Amino acid sequence: MPADRKPTASVWTRPRPRQREQLTREHIVAAAIELLDAEGVEALSMRKLGTRLDAAATSLYRHVANKDELIQLVVDDVFGELQVHPAADRTRWRAAVTRTATELRAMALRHPWIAPELGQVGLVHIGPNAMRTAAGLLAQFEAAGFPAEEQDRAVGTLTAYVVGIAASEAAYLSLVARSGSTEQEWVAGLRPAFDDATRQHPGLRKGSSARQDVHPQQIRDDDFAYGLDRVLDGLTARLAT
Repeated sequence: MPADRKPTASVWTRPRPRQREQLTREHIVAAAIELLDAEGVEALSMRKLGTRLDAAATSLYRHVANKDELIQLVVDDVFGELQVHPAADRTRWRAAVTRTATELRAMALRHPWIAPELGQVGLVHIGPNAMRTAAGLLAQFEAAGFPAEEQDRAVGTLTAYVVGIAASEAAYLSLVARSGSTEQEWVAGLRPAFDDATRQHPGLRKGSSARQDVHPQQIRDDDFAYGLDRVLDGLTARLAT
């Protein structure tokens, strides 16, 4: 790196301030997650968070430099909800990876704002919980027998699938929530319009009609499992080569 070029700024790359007051970084992060879960990223501001904590916004800046740093912290805190499973062997790695992927999706649906943020944080996202999760997945692919040069790529492929699906699901569930209906009611209300739109496309109607009586959540779960299995089928095929 050239001498005159500064390193990429990150909350993880500078010293943590000394604790001098009752307000802590942990309090700030917990309140921010509550706000994000309730109202989304658009509603998050240092001023609004300060009001929620009954503290001046300036006092928050002693712990986080800006909103971007706060997002880094809350994302990593949510990653702390995930359990890192011990590396399995060549015969059990797929079940272990499936379990982690399923837990990652569930975490993203509990916090609908996080999936889009994961795509934006990028290389700056080097918090301890995220690194622990990534290292755990990497160990699973290493135990499976993937060559060293493919382990990172396998983790990236799996994560991209899970986060992509979760982002789409979260946006859909947010739309349903805003309607004031249950998911089942919302889908049932859309059905007449869908049937009318697919009169000229019998293939689309056939596939949808086959699952008309299945609960929408079960359909989402089944679709996620199907896609995950196909991703893992492709990765498993690499082991054969």
